[in-house]
Amino acid sequence: MKCSVVIRAYNEGKHIARLLEGIKQQGLDEVEIILVDSGSTDETVSIAESFDVKIVRITPEEFTFGRSLNYGVDAANGEFIVNVSAHCYPVYPDWLEQLLKPFDDENLAVSYGKQRGGATNQYSEHQFFKQYFPDISQPRQGHPYSHNANAAIRRSLWENHPYNEQLTGLEDLAWSSSAMEQGYGIAYVAEAEIIHLHDEKPAQVHNRYRREAIAMKQILPSSTFSFWNFIRLWLSSTYSDLLQAKREKALKDYWQSILWFRFLQYWGTYQGYNYSGRIDAQLHQAFYYPPGILSEKTPAPRAVGKIKYEK
Repeated sequence: MKCSVVIRAYNEGKHIARLLEGIKQQGLDEVEIILVDSGSTDETVSIAESFDVKIVRITPEEFTFGRSLNYGVDAANGEFIVNVSAHCYPVYPDWLEQLLKPFDDENLAVSYGKQRGGATNQYSEHQFFKQYFPDISQPRQGHPYSHNANAAIRRSLWENHPYNEQLTGLEDLAWSSSAMEQGYGIAYVAEAEIIHLHDEKPAQVHNRYRREAIAMKQILPSSTFSFWNFIRLWLSSTYSDLLQAKREKALKDYWQSILWFRFLQYWGTYQGYNYSGRIDAQLHQAFYYPPGILSEKTPAPRAVGKIKYEK
């Protein structure tokens, strides 16, 4: 089998069907789909089962970003593994074909594709996508950046070097960095485009950038992010977004979200770099699951009606 698609998911019932339908519309033959579910209480799993998807389960107690991917890749049979987020969906029917095309180079380890936002993404995140996922492909880029919301790897390399299970994020960057250090290449494919949906509130934005900064500190222990870095990057990125919104005649609609998004992005980054607490299972869960969800023990909804007994 040429390709296995691994999807990490938790309560993605709102989005998962569109992704699975998009995979179904791909022109590539023999595509295996694996859903790594980490305790969903909505219809995520039942929707996936209706698409003939292999289900792999990981408990909240076991969950880390890298471990959930390792579970999925371990269950896969494909020569190449495509990692995609459950709240993404492909734009074109040749998405998988384009993403896998660079592997004609036998010395390539990772191929990752373009990301764009949808109607619910914050304005500043659209600017982030444009910056980090340009319209021009790079068959052999000179840096290790990649992104597992839309990326493919060579499974044989994963067998020798699985994803780091201790990181609070950026397991993709750590893996591609290691591959690059071993002499393997990384390709960026603009034609392999997906829509990456977020509808994040301020606390979620802060949470995301804080956990990624903690991970970066794990990957590069000597790296720093000072208060001056926070001030400089917050102000420069905010100014850039406001200027762009003004050019697009959209400043009135987006100035507030620009201010809070960029502030929380870099404040979370500053806090993450300066985090000094324990990195344990509780921290991993705090970064992935909504606050209180694990302690509430909310029962899964049932579609079956109760028996109606005569009084």
